[in-house]
Amino acid sequence: MLFSLVSLRRGLALLLALALAVALPWVAAKDEDGYARILQGPMLGAVSPTTQLIWVRVSHPGDVAVVYGTDPWLEAEDTRISKTVTAADGDDRIVKIELTGLAPATTYHYRVQVAGRVDKYVAELPAWSFRTAPAVGTPAVFRVAFGSCLRLQTQPSDRIWTGLAAWSPDLFLWLGDNIYGDSRDPHVLAEEYRRMHDVQPLKPLLRSVPQLAIWDDHDFGLNNHDRTHPEKAAAYTVFRDYWANPAFGEAGNPAVYFQFNYGGVDFFMLDVRMYRDPNKEDVAHKTMLGARQLAWLKAGLQASTAPFKVLVSGSGWSGSKGEHGDAWSAFLEERDGLFDFLRDEEIGGVVLVSGDTHQGELNAMPWSDRGGYDLYEFVSSPLGQRPSQSWVVRYPEVRLRAGYTASSNVGVLEFDLSDDEPRLRFVLVDESGRRVWTPLEVRADELRNGVVSWPEKIDPAMQEAQARRAQGKPYFPAP
Repeated sequence: MLFSLVSLRRGLALLLALALAVALPWVAAKDEDGYARILQGPMLGAVSPTTQLIWVRVSHPGDVAVVYGTDPWLEAEDTRISKTVTAADGDDRIVKIELTGLAPATTYHYRVQVAGRVDKYVAELPAWSFRTAPAVGTPAVFRVAFGSCLRLQTQPSDRIWTGLAAWSPDLFLWLGDNIYGDSRDPHVLAEEYRRMHDVQPLKPLLRSVPQLAIWDDHDFGLNNHDRTHPEKAAAYTVFRDYWANPAFGEAGNPAVYFQFNYGGVDFFMLDVRMYRDPNKEDVAHKTMLGARQLAWLKAGLQASTAPFKVLVSGSGWSGSKGEHGDAWSAFLEERDGLFDFLRDEEIGGVVLVSGDTHQGELNAMPWSDRGGYDLYEFVSSPLGQRPSQSWVVRYPEVRLRAGYTASSNVGVLEFDLSDDEPRLRFVLVDESGRRVWTPLEVRADELRNGVVSWPEKIDPAMQEAQARRAQGKPYFPAP
């Protein structure tokens, strides 16, 4: 059995929280006496075996703290209270509170106190809960969900969150276009984040599963915006305010990239906007990441001993969008140089994650043809809007499954590091929580130089389609 009863209990708790969030919409609406309360959140952020960061936005300036412990009603002897953080008008009354001294792989319950007390309309409900990361070095089995492209303007109440709850993810990664701000005005971007937090079916996930995020063009600025965005510094400030990542770039290099480890897997979350050259610009050594971020990534990959190293990008990794497309296809010198670096430095275990394309995808870049190993790309998009049929006919290097456009979708990576053969499985889930096609499983030992693995993982229908494409024909003949 891949997952224990712990995952089942967490799934039931998340479904119960979802039912309460939908059944009690009046909780946030009461305002007879002007009491200080939570406006948005709480949202879980960066997590480790011994810490948990909690984000919350409140109604009044003043002190905010978190009461937490292992008892669901916070009445046991181990109940503690965090350090107090002051919410200020200049910070949009947003606070981030880190809980420390926690035990690994342990479920904790918590309440947020605003101005010294818990919101009176939720005080009689069970406390919210979270689970810390596994201890370093212990065999871990866990799930990481991810997605992109949540356009609330066209689909304000998305069923995808109800479908995802049944999968009990341990983490959720936002891959960009997390809001459709489509604005240079930081006040508009902030307001769209507040709208996102007010989606009722999403609230249980935000409160019980750690959320980590990067951005793409629509939450960075306007469509296809790049380093030339004149208000990118203001957009960056809003992003930092509304997410609780463990880091935001490096000293002297403001950005949204960062690295973290969970359960023995290293994740590299990339910023593909702040230093990106324009897609159509024809310059030597054209860059998407910028020199500092690229050097940071290479150094992190060289230092990593994790069996899997997950590279997370808002823009798609494949070559399907063409030389001027809004994707890595317009930056092939940098992309291919990075893939060659993996080969030359004998860095194994790398897999690729992306969003943006408004369809679910499972692709491969067969670097085994160049002396390396096959690089798999797992794509989830969109979380909340109508998928795009027009992108189905684009041709990545190898498409292992037909593009999924029947509904919104979310990706789930299942990691199993519990034995001598670490492996992961990619599942694409529809808005009802069902798998949309046969999952792909890959072992860490398949991600080594000289190993050819993609031919045995492709669907038969796509194998035929790939053969037609090799002859210069479309994937599928016209009806």
